[in-house]
Amino acid sequence: MITTVGNRSITLNDFYQILFKDDDIAISESAMIRVNDCFSFLVDFAKDKLIYGINTGFGPMAQYRIDETEQAQLQYNLIRSHCAGQGKAVDTIFVKALMIARLNTFLQGKSGVHPEVVLLLQEFINRDIFPVIFEHGSVGASGDLVQLAHLALGLIGEGKVWHEGRQTPTAEVLAAYGLAPLSVHLREGLALMNGTSAMTGIGVVNLIHSRNLLNWGLVASSLLSEIVESYDDHYSAPLNEAKHHPGQQHVAAQMRAVLQDSALVRKRHEHLYDKKVTADVLEDKVQEFYSIRCVPQILGPVHDTITNATAVVMHEINSVSDNPIIDQEKGSVYHGGNFHGDYVSLEMDKLKIAITKLSMLAERQLNFLLNNKLNQKLPPFVNLGRLGFNLGMQGAQFVATSTVAENQTFSFPMYVHSIPNNNDNQDLVSMGTNSAQITSKVIENTYQVLAVQLLTTIQAVDYLGFENRLSSVARGVYQQLRALVPVFTEDTVMAEKILVIKEYLQHEHIQLPTPDVTESKVAVPEQVSELVA
Repeated sequence: MITTVGNRSITLNDFYQILFKDDDIAISESAMIRVNDCFSFLVDFAKDKLIYGINTGFGPMAQYRIDETEQAQLQYNLIRSHCAGQGKAVDTIFVKALMIARLNTFLQGKSGVHPEVVLLLQEFINRDIFPVIFEHGSVGASGDLVQLAHLALGLIGEGKVWHEGRQTPTAEVLAAYGLAPLSVHLREGLALMNGTSAMTGIGVVNLIHSRNLLNWGLVASSLLSEIVESYDDHYSAPLNEAKHHPGQQHVAAQMRAVLQDSALVRKRHEHLYDKKVTADVLEDKVQEFYSIRCVPQILGPVHDTITNATAVVMHEINSVSDNPIIDQEKGSVYHGGNFHGDYVSLEMDKLKIAITKLSMLAERQLNFLLNNKLNQKLPPFVNLGRLGFNLGMQGAQFVATSTVAENQTFSFPMYVHSIPNNNDNQDLVSMGTNSAQITSKVIENTYQVLAVQLLTTIQAVDYLGFENRLSSVARGVYQQLRALVPVFTEDTVMAEKILVIKEYLQHEHIQLPTPDVTESKVAVPEQVSELVA
């Protein structure tokens, strides 16, 4: 399949198709015309004018004028000097996403790059050629300079790239495909580096995974409601209509869609209202613990945070985060700070807090399943073997608990953690790329916690003999997970079981029944529509 870019705003679904469904990218003719016209304008406009980053130094050294004979070398100096990244190599899916984000910026026709840049970026994306980029280096202002310098290094044919699963010298890969490295024409070095594309590329992958995690969290919560045979009114429309939050409305409606054909959840009228209750002490709980009863109120803010972050990050990706901005329609070049990443930094901070809360919910639900004194219907640690001799899910709980604790520590905001640098030229920075990368770690951790929870859940379903009474959605999930990990009673290595489910959750972007939101009295914002789909 092919996704065409440059003729409209790129969407989250476009990224999903390119990143997870391996769509190729095609560049629209109108976008290529914009890029070419902008470059031609800048070449003419820049004659006999002083323009930052073309015939001046960079940052605090912008007061130094650069002779025309040295301007091309200036761009190469900028790229090579800023290839200072350290730490682990960024995962290739994030590199691919940041290349798409950078390409989309250039296609707006306000960066003054030669058309060769966008065509070579297209080749890198479509051929899965990923420059080796490192996690440490960006303060999220004046662009993601260090990470994007490593991208630029690959485009000029230097350094190493990931290709076909291994790191290879870039020159070898380009030669194998008959591709020429990028030549600097005017300001290609600065244009490639001066923007928010690293944080937005990582951010968009985070958003796709966050939607998936929310759906898996909804499934896990719904399964738990079935296991405990809870009453159905905590996710009912009348109760949740009384709280005027779109996310809560959506989560409750989604739970109703998932549980509509469950033979396990109970109707409160049938058990407590339509017949006289005479017992002084009730065996069943009248209300469940918060981690079961308050799922719409807990996951609702997570849904709304994902929705809001999606709107902000997609605005950023469809913007021009370059400096200066070349505007041929106005016939001028504008200097400013569109490279500043505060918008993305704040949204990634909010997103990692929301996903941490999702992991905390999963851990509390897991604890409920494992503690027989709480659930009063399952053996300790959902141990299907011999109590005392076998240990069930006891060891796995430690993994979930320690991982959630790490998420809680990661939730410290980067947005308010500015450190001045660059001779105090960059005196207030966003740390947006740090925020996006930490968010990706929180997401990875949360998949791990959900894997432990769902492994425990399917063991509980087997102990209770509930498979045929589950809702059709829950039964389908149960059967998919059981195909990966058959029921077990003896103690064997647990790590392998957790890992296979975690990887399944990451790669199986679950589609849930479309909830009926027509009954809601609360207007749902327009940007929710893509998240609901």
